[in-house]
Amino acid sequence: MFSYGSRSYPRAILHVDGDAFFAMCEVAKNPALKGKPVVIGRERGIASALTYEAKAKGVERGMRISEIRKICPDAVILPSDYETYGLYSVRMYNIVRRYTPEVEEYSIDECFADLSGLQRPLGMSYERIAERIKCELNADLGITFTVGLATTKVLAKVASKWRKPNGLTFIPSNEIYRYLESLPIEKVWGIGLQTSAFLKKYRIFTARQFVSLSADWCRENLSKPYIDIWKELRGENVFELETEKKQTFKSVSRTGTFSPPSSSRSFLLSRLSKNIEEACAKIRRHKLVASSFYFFLKTQDFRFVGCKIKLPQAVSVPCVFLQALEDVFDKVFVSGIYYRATGVVLEKLKEDVVVQGDLFGHSETMQKMKVIYKHIDDLDKRYGRGTVSLGSGFVSDKGVKRKQKTDGKICVRGYGFRGEKGRKLFNIPFLGEVK
Repeated sequence: MFSYGSRSYPRAILHVDGDAFFAMCEVAKNPALKGKPVVIGRERGIASALTYEAKAKGVERGMRISEIRKICPDAVILPSDYETYGLYSVRMYNIVRRYTPEVEEYSIDECFADLSGLQRPLGMSYERIAERIKCELNADLGITFTVGLATTKVLAKVASKWRKPNGLTFIPSNEIYRYLESLPIEKVWGIGLQTSAFLKKYRIFTARQFVSLSADWCRENLSKPYIDIWKELRGENVFELETEKKQTFKSVSRTGTFSPPSSSRSFLLSRLSKNIEEACAKIRRHKLVASSFYFFLKTQDFRFVGCKIKLPQAVSVPCVFLQALEDVFDKVFVSGIYYRATGVVLEKLKEDVVVQGDLFGHSETMQKMKVIYKHIDDLDKRYGRGTVSLGSGFVSDKGVKRKQKTDGKICVRGYGFRGEKGRKLFNIPFLGEVK
């Protein structure tokens, strides 16, 4: 058995979790949607996020939009707007930082905060501080949040999951037993299906049974990450807050609508080229690379068609995306159909690191491309965004595709255009045609 001591909060760790965050950002942006079943993901054809009203009508994440329309005809189905979600996320972090500088930006809709030692300076109990933070988040953002307060990060996660949505749960050290008693082991943050299946072989079904295991048994049967979770559930602080501001994203998207609608293959490719170029510029600013992306076309009657593409390596330069795009574009594009918008979503983002050289020179080529784009990004900073751009992004609706000569390593295809006065085109090695 174990003891948690007499103090209620040896440390006070707060966990803040946005309720149906992406969908609720849309509701906050447009209050007319309040109380309606809102579904996000129209550009992909599947639900990626949804309000609780949509869940109540049987809609689930990953469900096809066509199926959603059948079971929930009144659903409001919207495309993703990651830039707006990112802005709401930053505002969430800043509200929590009004009370403490020790904030970990765990994800776009979650954060941890260390409130330890703030009772006397703020003249409030930890519970009251947590309640104030929650009230300000709800009022200032127009979004509900579920908040948990406990003595460790893992226990704070248990608290925030205890009652959703719009919940507020406290787990002081002398009440941990009560919350772990009926908590299924697979519901503990950090314990996946395989580990929970292993523990169940030893008849360990709840978090309470898990923390009752001896240290010797844990060392003999579990790896370090699960021993750390065992300690955290017992009230021992192991996982420190990572308080440096994160400059990373799960995905980056760029979309564009045009009028009148167009059925021109070259024009649609040029719009996608511009989408890709802008998205790549953003991930380069945050020193990230993407290993896959999704592109879509929106028809005149607001239907979405698209395709997900896996890249041979993680990159941040547009030429690789454009080459992969042209290889599959005709599987999505239908001649004679009029389209009104294009968009791309760069996915599987990770930190850009130096890649070891390969026998075929691909890594060396990418390094040269990165140097070129470093200079382009510097020009954009100095003279404004879009100072130097790919020629493939400036095709008129009547543009005629023409080929560009390259050295055979990287082929960035340029496109002819009309009506673009005041622009000059240059052919840069490895880059292709730029204005």
